[in-house]
Amino acid sequence: MSVNLIQSFPGFDIKADVELANYTNTKVGGHAEWVFWPKSVEQLRYVLVELQNLNQTLPITVLGNASNIIVTDQGLAGLVIFLTNLTSIEVHDQQIKAGAGAWLIDVTRQAQRHNLAGLEWAAGIPGSVGGAVYMNAGAYGGQVDAWLESVEVLTPTGELQTLTTAQLAFAYRHSVLHDTDDVIVSATFKLKPGEASAIDALMEDYNTRRASKQPLEFPSCGSVFKRPEGHFAGKLIMDAGLQGYQVGGAQVSTKHAGFIVNKGNATATDYIAVIKHVQTIIKEQYEIDLETEVKIFGA
Repeated sequence: MSVNLIQSFPGFDIKADVELANYTNTKVGGHAEWVFWPKSVEQLRYVLVELQNLNQTLPITVLGNASNIIVTDQGLAGLVIFLTNLTSIEVHDQQIKAGAGAWLIDVTRQAQRHNLAGLEWAAGIPGSVGGAVYMNAGAYGGQVDAWLESVEVLTPTGELQTLTTAQLAFAYRHSVLHDTDDVIVSATFKLKPGEASAIDALMEDYNTRRASKQPLEFPSCGSVFKRPEGHFAGKLIMDAGLQGYQVGGAQVSTKHAGFIVNKGNATATDYIAVIKHVQTIIKEQYEIDLETEVKIFGA
């Protein structure tokens, strides 16, 4: 280890040699060299800037609640930053400003309490606000970019900037943030007034659908593949007879073919093997390249 971050940043919530499987939704992943849980944007900024002042070129990985990712069994070198303490949610008229580490589900509940419509589709998505913005999350015809007004980001030099939706260059499961080292610290959504009964009914409907169709009873990384143009990944996988396909403890869900679940003691290597097999078979049978929606770290 080139620097001892615990000694360099006394009083900060930093730990060495952390098993990431304890923090990922898949329950897989190797160890991180260092993990930092900033308690504020200022703490995060201080560490990022000071690392540069110390001339430390540590690899840095920023995560929310690690719901749509796979960390390899080799783990991650450098510093992993979890934004899970940045959870503030503020409601002002039709705007909701939320910290990057806030659960998207909690944001939808605040919208519900204030009779604000627009985010009902996200009622059951187990991701963080930062992750949802980063990948332009969506479900049931709704998508982040339709309701996002702006985001605050920290640049690698520690500058706090506000980016508009237009500047984020959103596309399907993509934003310009994939191509920068900026760190999302908060997001502001602009919603519309709604009827409480209609908002409640939509949220209940979407949550019921998720519970009936998705394998919520097992650890998973959520939807694994992007939707191919003109097709649904889950249906292609099901039609190819791949439901139930398993390597080690990782299995293509028998409940929803778009999910790969941890049936017990799965490893990241198991997950990746299942993903590659599915991609190979779909390519052979349908001449379709399935792209992963899930992000793999440490590959």
